[in-house]
Amino acid sequence: MIDDLDLGFDEAERGEKGRHRRGFVRKRNGKGGGRGKTVLALLLAMVLLGGIGGGAFYGFDRIQNYFVTPDYDGAGTGEVTVEIKQGALLADMADALYTAGVVKSPKAFIEAAAENARSKNIQPGLYKLRKEMSGSHAVTAMLDLKNKIVNGVTIPEGRTAKNVFKLLADKTKIPVKDFEAAAKDPIGLGVPDWWFKRSDNKKVKPSIEGFLYPDTYEIPPKATAESILTMMVENFLTVTGQMEFADKVQSERKIAPYEALIVASLAQAEAGNKDDLGKVARVAYNRVYGDFDCGCLEMDVTVNYYLELIGRPTKRSADMTAAELDDQKNPYNRKLRGLPPSPINNPGKEAMAGAMDPPPGKWLFFVAIDKEGHSAFAETYEEQLRNQEKAKEAGII
Repeated sequence: MIDDLDLGFDEAERGEKGRHRRGFVRKRNGKGGGRGKTVLALLLAMVLLGGIGGGAFYGFDRIQNYFVTPDYDGAGTGEVTVEIKQGALLADMADALYTAGVVKSPKAFIEAAAENARSKNIQPGLYKLRKEMSGSHAVTAMLDLKNKIVNGVTIPEGRTAKNVFKLLADKTKIPVKDFEAAAKDPIGLGVPDWWFKRSDNKKVKPSIEGFLYPDTYEIPPKATAESILTMMVENFLTVTGQMEFADKVQSERKIAPYEALIVASLAQAEAGNKDDLGKVARVAYNRVYGDFDCGCLEMDVTVNYYLELIGRPTKRSADMTAAELDDQKNPYNRKLRGLPPSPINNPGKEAMAGAMDPPPGKWLFFVAIDKEGHSAFAETYEEQLRNQEKAKEAGII
C-alpha cells in the first residue's frame, strides 16, 4: 500500500529523460523510477510509525505545508501600517499583507476573504494592523473603519487644475508650486500621449486639465505632488477605461476622445443640474459640428476659464465686458470656431457619460429656468427668447 504513494521519482531518470518531456509518467512495470519513490514512501512510513526522531517530524511538517494553508493563530501582536493601493485586487492586498508580516501566507488572507461576504467592501488606503494575524482576523480588521487611517481629500466635480492644486496644498501642506511643476509633464504623470490628439487637426499642447479625476483620495504618508497627481490620473484612466469612453466616442461620436473630454468639461461647467449634463453636451456638439451659424461655442464659461488662467477674478456673464467676451488674444474666446484648446475643468463620471452618449436633439440654446438649476432647451432663437421670459418670471435672470 505504501508503494502506491505517487510522491516522487528517481532523480537520475529525471536528469536523463525529464528534460525531453513535459511531465512525469509513472511506470507500473517496476523498472525505473521506483527507487526514489520507495525511499520517500519508506521515510513517510517511518515518520508515521514513530521510527524516526524530531528531524523527520520537521520534514513532515514541511511536506504538510504543501497541503495545508500556512496561517497564524489569533489577532497578532505589535503594530504595522499597510497601504492598499487604488485598484488593488484581492491578490495584491494579500501580497501587501504578507510582505508586511501581517499574515503567514497570501493564501491565508485570500481564503479568509473568500469566506467573508463583506470582504468586497475593503477599500484602498492605509490600515493600522498587527503582525502575525490569522487570515480571518486580518480580513475582520480591515473591515473595521477604526483601523483605517483617514487622511482624505475630496475633489469636487468641475474644479479647474489650479483650484485642485490649492485644495491639495491646503490638505497636504505641499506647496502649490510643486503641483504646478509636476503638472507640466502630464505624459510623465501617466496620461497616454494618444489622448492629446484631435480629429479637427487643431494642435494640442499637453495639459493636465481634465485628467485630475474628481473623487475622495487617501493621501499616503510622504506623498509628493507628483505621486498624488499620478494617483489621480490613474483613477481617471481606470474610470474611463471601465466606461469604454475612448472607444465609444470614436466609434459613435466620430471624434477624438480629447474632444469629448472637452465637451464633458463644458457640460460640467454649464449644466446647473446633473439631469441636464447630456443635453448641454448635445448643444455643444450641435454648435460646433452642426448647423450653428458661426460654428463656435458662444459659452461664457470659456471666458471665465481664461480669466482664471491669467490670474484675474471670474465673473457672472452679466458682468462681463464686451472686451472680455470677445478678447482676440484669448485662445478660449467664445466666438472662435470649434472647441477650445483644452478642457476647462476636471469633469466627473456623469458629465463624461453625457458627452459620450448625449440624448438626441437639435437644440442650439438653453437657459436655466428654476432654482434647482434645470434648463429649458431650444432649437431656435425665438424659442430661446420665450424660455428666457420664463426664467425672468421665476426670478432666475
